[in-house]
Amino acid sequence: MITGVDFVYVPTRDFDRAARFYGEVLELPLSARYGKMPGAEFETGNLTLAVIESEKFGVEFHPNKNHIALRVDDVAAARAGLESRGVEFGADTLDTSVCHMAFFEDPDGNALMLHHRYAPRQP
Repeated sequence: MITGVDFVYVPTRDFDRAARFYGEVLELPLSARYGKMPGAEFETGNLTLAVIESEKFGVEFHPNKNHIALRVDDVAAARAGLESRGVEFGADTLDTSVCHMAFFEDPDGNALMLHHRYAPRQP
């Protein structure tokens, strides 16, 4: 029946600002623009982020406060790179004994995290 997840919706109030953040700051490839509508898709490797100026699509804006975990090979290096581009993190990097996580937000307050699992999953 369900074979995967095609995209996750990321709301914004300012599409141009959000597109710069996802494309230039996070360096995610842009795979589609929504014509004259303020929306675009950015690729993470296994999931598409559909960044949409929600109110222009008739949806009230509410930032997503549930973190989207962005997989990286090295959280410390990725964090340093983002900090050099002006991204502020909410706390120190968390080591859970199975993964590293570093929490931040996009310019609209959508919750994001850098994530790297270093221990194998346990059944």
